[in-house]
Amino acid sequence: MTAAAPGRPKQGAVPSGGSAAHEVASVGALLLGCIADDFTGATDLANNLVRAGMRVAQTIGVPEGPLDADVDAVVVALKSRTIAPADAIEQSLEALTWLQAQGARQIYFKYCSTFDSTFSGPVRGNIGPVTEALMDALADAPGGDFTIATPAFPDNGRTVFKGHLFVGEVLLNESGMQNHPLTPMSDPNLVRVLQAQMTRKVGLIDHRAVAQGEAAIRARMEELESQGIQVAIVDAVSNDDLLRLGPALKGMALVTAGSGVAIGLPANFGIAPSMQASALPAARGLQAVVSGSCSLATQRQVHHFMQSGRPALGIDPLRIAAGVDVAAEALDWAQPLLADGPVLVYSTADPGAVKSVQGQLGVEDAGAMVERALSRIARGLVERGVRQLVVAGGETSGACVQALEIAQMRIGPQIDPGVPWCHALSPACGSGGGLHLTLKSGNFGTDDFFSKAFTLLP
Repeated sequence: MTAAAPGRPKQGAVPSGGSAAHEVASVGALLLGCIADDFTGATDLANNLVRAGMRVAQTIGVPEGPLDADVDAVVVALKSRTIAPADAIEQSLEALTWLQAQGARQIYFKYCSTFDSTFSGPVRGNIGPVTEALMDALADAPGGDFTIATPAFPDNGRTVFKGHLFVGEVLLNESGMQNHPLTPMSDPNLVRVLQAQMTRKVGLIDHRAVAQGEAAIRARMEELESQGIQVAIVDAVSNDDLLRLGPALKGMALVTAGSGVAIGLPANFGIAPSMQASALPAARGLQAVVSGSCSLATQRQVHHFMQSGRPALGIDPLRIAAGVDVAAEALDWAQPLLADGPVLVYSTADPGAVKSVQGQLGVEDAGAMVERALSRIARGLVERGVRQLVVAGGETSGACVQALEIAQMRIGPQIDPGVPWCHALSPACGSGGGLHLTLKSGNFGTDDFFSKAFTLLP
């Protein structure tokens, strides 16, 4: 590898005699080490890397020992999006240390494509504090004194233009995210949002530079650095923009983004798309859906599932608070229905209903009670023979994966943009082998996602 000029990502070179991917297979070096702030976001990122040809493993939390998989990238899934900033920093730095010990050449901090990171209200966002902590830890690495930030994911309608985040055709603060129960987003100006969370100066690489490609993007980075700016929001309104951005990030010590930027990174290591990267074992067993997200997309998915005539059971947080064992009730309800096809257990509700419950129980208590109940239900369903499980919602996914005692997942084929099927081992399966699992971000997926997902497994 050639050294880079101070402040610029090093270009690097693949050693003679093989591609970067071949080098990983022969010596076990890890190309890309990723830190995701929630579990659905982790699979979202892993999905894009797999589609671009990387072999990817996802760990649930920071592993205690060395990596035991022959892969090009590892995504460490944390549950840090809505915890206290100090705790999020501690967990992220622990993940960084582990990834460095595995030889990761580049670090990728992944957050939500709706930039869930409020800077006021009951929950303060963690994107800025975690980014700053990672930059501090990587300050002495080549290319470690500058990074980018962009949640753009055009395949799912998340675009950034003039530093403003759009969801579909509307600004972020008009998309329903302004009503998010944990991270309400009232400002679509990402430069302003991120600057409020950081001591480093935040700037913008706008669409004009991005449209001109790698050289123009690098020139803009140098210009920003000369002004004392160390973090840049990047415009992207199409996948072409992300693919133009990718080469400019080669050698950068730290990349921060949603999952969209991932489509342009594998090529920097000499990797091309391959169907083999997404191969999973054949599917079998019973099918179920557990949904805790209250996003507009998930509300539509729950409605579609019910309108299709499939059995669905809603979970009432007030009954949980009253001491009713709703998990046991749900499992008793599901038991005789599972043989006839997928069932749905959900706590998904509209913003008004959510706020009413939060007003009675408290924001954190209401969420924690529902997560505990849904995670018990997920565990119980798998113990009853479910081997194809869809979980909707980032916080819900984190709770369910922990309840299932899953340590690592293989990433498989995409269902919808940002949502792949995965395969994992769980003690809840007993001696029955593994489990096919998908962790769906609340905002992702078509209206028929819950029904369609099961038809796409081999």
